[in-house]
Amino acid sequence: MSKSLPLQVKAVLFDLDGTLVHSAPDLAAAVNCTLSELGRAQESLERVMTWVGNGMARLIKRALTGQMEGEPDNELFEHALALFKKHYAANLSVLTRPYPGTIEALETLRARGFALGCVTNKPAQFTLPLLEQLHLAKYFRFVVSGDTTPVRKPDPAPLHHACEYFGIEVSQATLVGDSANDVGAARAAGMPVICVSYGYNHGRDVRELRPDRVVDSLAELPQYLNFIPA
Repeated sequence: MSKSLPLQVKAVLFDLDGTLVHSAPDLAAAVNCTLSELGRAQESLERVMTWVGNGMARLIKRALTGQMEGEPDNELFEHALALFKKHYAANLSVLTRPYPGTIEALETLRARGFALGCVTNKPAQFTLPLLEQLHLAKYFRFVVSGDTTPVRKPDPAPLHHACEYFGIEVSQATLVGDSANDVGAARAAGMPVICVSYGYNHGRDVRELRPDRVVDSLAELPQYLNFIPA
């Protein structure tokens, strides 16, 4: 994307964890409560941050095995996942907060007429309450959670689903995210993608993924977007 030519779009779709909100502290707390109940050692926030981004099931598998693609005993996994969901549901927004610039960007984009959506791999039972608790739900006309469609990002289906809801072509929207899942989904959909530099990309620099642009704060985002009137 040329630095002198903003994207011409009707809708802006946002990832949630690592893009809009810093949720890793509450996720790590729930992981550690789970591990404690299982008689296992605690994990650092920094390590848990590298595990976030591929859905809740994969997060727990990583916590149990210490490996990015490890597969624990299924009975242990099911028990640990149930424990995690219990702990996380009770503490969704104790430490989770919007990143600096998030509210400013959402206010500006909404005022300029963009349709705003949230597309996340987090299950709806956690996504919707979290958005409400952080007073972010009011900004989004449509939310696609990790269990809204049969597949999650990096599959493009969640992005197609959001565009169908808004009645637009995929090229008339952009995805704002923080990880390889977001870039992969956008590229597969044929949608431009903007990444934040601060999110949860398994410890890798998001610039390696070659998104159309990288911003250090969502407050920078509006300057790179032009609204296409209907």
